[in-house]
Order: sequence, then structure tokens, then C-alpha cells
Amino acid sequence: MYKQEFNRVLSLKHLLVYGLVLMSPLAPFQVYGMVAKESFGMVPLVYVIGTLVMLFTAMSYSRMSNVFPYAGSVYSYVQRGLNSHVGFIAGWNILSDYILAPALIYMFAGLWMTGIFPDIPPYLWSLLFIVITSVVNALGISLSARVNMGMFWLQIAALIVFLTLSIKYVFVDGNGTGGFSVTSLFQGDVFNFNFIATSISIAVLGFIGFDGISTLSEEAKNPQKDIGRATVLSVVMVGILFFVQSYMATLVYPNFENLDSDMALFDISKEIGGQWFYVAMIIVNVLSVGIAVTLNLQTAVARILYSISRDGLLPGSKFLSKVHSKYKTPINSILFSGVVSLIVLFTLSIETIVKFVNFGAVTSFMFLNITVIYYFIFKKKQRSLKALIIYLLFPLIGFATTLFVWTGFDKITYMYGFGWLLAGLIIGAVQSKGFKKEITFKDM
Repeated sequence: MYKQEFNRVLSLKHLLVYGLVLMSPLAPFQVYGMVAKESFGMVPLVYVIGTLVMLFTAMSYSRMSNVFPYAGSVYSYVQRGLNSHVGFIAGWNILSDYILAPALIYMFAGLWMTGIFPDIPPYLWSLLFIVITSVVNALGISLSARVNMGMFWLQIAALIVFLTLSIKYVFVDGNGTGGFSVTSLFQGDVFNFNFIATSISIAVLGFIGFDGISTLSEEAKNPQKDIGRATVLSVVMVGILFFVQSYMATLVYPNFENLDSDMALFDISKEIGGQWFYVAMIIVNVLSVGIAVTLNLQTAVARILYSISRDGLLPGSKFLSKVHSKYKTPINSILFSGVVSLIVLFTLSIETIVKFVNFGAVTSFMFLNITVIYYFIFKKKQRSLKALIIYLLFPLIGFATTLFVWTGFDKITYMYGFGWLLAGLIIGAVQSKGFKKEITFKDM
């Protein structure tokens, strides 16, 4: 049996906030301009479609967390629900997402800070964020949860100010559209399959992060109940937040063609609140991304590394599976994640990391949805009408939408992605003696 090495201190509230912060309530600030131009200004509709689409994969995570309440996310679910060797490949694949994503976010945060402090090199800010998140993570999940809560309320407070200023700008001062408008919600002349396809592509990648909740199963007080609930609720709640702020932005500035692709919502913030609010929103977003998101990403990757190493499937497994005796955290996996981010910071481009992250996340979603179908329909033979809807239809929709996104990657992304998978196959073959040595499943 697995030894319970982590502290079970996380409630549903903590798990929900973790997921929300990982996806970031203010995420539209990073992509609004691009999404607006791709969707003819119908950004709110894109987020509605995205929320509905991602709910199907979120429900698949919920189903598997109910029966397998272990750290490791897709690795644990596919390993136990489908096949142990396929589970390792799924776990290795999701590492390409989680182990590189923190470095990507550190880079973005460092670049944004140069907009306020141009004389300080961006890599120095990135180094600072790496140190902060590594220390907080190493000192225990309770401290991480408190930092999460603070960062969550900081973003909510900023969002409330943004919405208040937007309402005044439009409905009191009569600027922008001067009132409610349905143009950003639906335009029949441009709403077609291509629009839906583009929306799904943007939305799936924009909602990446909710799956990280499942990595905290062994630190949750009631994992079989709360992990699944938090996963689904986080997608619904962040979808609502995305919709509300993007809809108000379309009322403030309906001429989407003139928006700056990178700074659109920041420019809108300046329009409604002046220079002080513009700078404040940049700072809040930097803190939200540079500390909050990276803190949670590092938390997730450390648990995945720990989970796979606990089964002895990675080189250096004994080192990576070590848990700190006092703080009850996977200390070496946390430090290893920080070192990887540091190396990546100076060796890989943002474009390269994005390709790894996108391939890893979307492929992992596909693995998971297939596992739900196999485990419940074929292995457990649950074939009532209700079971066919929950365990067959919903996962099929989740698989189809993520497959659609997967088929849209460019050749370079496939090269990176399949190269990573090949490395995983080689490591898996060596560790399992040619895939002949089965993993013995353990319970808590």
C-alpha cells in the first residue's frame, strides 16, 4: 500500500480556488485582442462555447477522481483505468505540459515587468519568481493555499474595479455602446462551422489548468468527493468570470478591429480608469501570473513527478519521490522543477515551449476521455441508458473536441510532441524491461 505522506488539509474551497487561480480569473487580459479579431468581436460567445466544451473533459476528470483518489492526475487515472504502460506514457506526456509551463509563465511575467521597470532585465524578474514559488511550495501545501487565497481575492478585487469602471463608462457616461448590445453575443452572418472551430481551438487552450486540481488528491480532506466537484465547478465559475469581463469590454470598446492584439484589455483599462488603473492592472496580472499561476503549476508538476517516481518509473525515482519530513511536501521534485525552469529560461524560446505545452495538455485530455469509456463501459460493464450518456457520450464529445484541436497543430508542434513521446517510450521500455514488467497497483 502507498504510505500517506502528505498532509490532508485541503477543503473543497481550497481546491476550487486552486483551480480558479491556475486558470487565472484575469486570463482574458492576456488574449482578448487576439480572440476578438479571430471571433469578429464575439469574445463572450467564444467563452460560452469554451466553457461548454471543456465541461465534458472536466466531467471525465471528475469520474476518474471518484474511483482513483491519487496524486498524479492523468498518469494515475490511465494507469489504473486503462493500462499501466499506457498510463506511464500518459504521465510522461503531461509532464511536457506541466514541467515546461512554469518556465513559459516566468518568461511572460518577466517581460511584462519590463513595461514598468525597463532598466531591469526580464530574466532577473523571472529568477525572482522562480525563487518565490519554490520556497512557498517547499514550505507546505497550507502556505501555498493561503497564498492562493490571497492572490485569488486580489484578482477578484481588480475585476470588480474593472467592471465598476466599465459600467460607469458605458451606462452612466454614455460612452462605448452607451448601453447593452447583442452584437458581441451573436452575429448570424459570420456564425458558422469555422467560427465554432476557431472558438474551440482558442477555448481549449485558454482553459488549460483545471486538470491540475486532480494532482492534489492526496492532500484533499475528501478527495473522492471534492476533487471532482472542484474540477467541474472551477470550469463553470471561471467561464462566468471570462464571459462577464469580456462582455463589458465589448461594450466599452466595440471596434475590435482597432485593438492591439497583445495589450487590448490593458488599453481598455486605461480608457475607463486612466494611467493609474492601466499600471495597476499590469501589476496585478504580473503578480497573478508570475506568482499565483506558476506556484500552482509547480505544485502540480511536483505531484506528478512524485507520483510517477513513487512507482519507480523515472530515472532518479528515489530522489524525486522524497517527501520532506517536516513540511510534508515532495521537496526534491519541487526543487527539480525550479531547476528545470531555470535551465529552460536560458535555453528555449517561448514559441518552442508553447508547442510542447499545447501538445502535452491536449493529448493528455484525449488519453483521459478514452480511459473513461474503457474503464466504465468495457471493464465495469456499466451500460444502462444513464451510464451510456455519462460514460460514453460525454467522454466521446470531450475526446472529439480535443482531437479537433490536436489535428490543428503545425508540423513543428508534432515534431516536438512526438519526439517527447518517443523519449517516453524509450524510458518506459527500459524501466519496465521491454514493457514486460507490470506495475503493481497500490491503494492508500
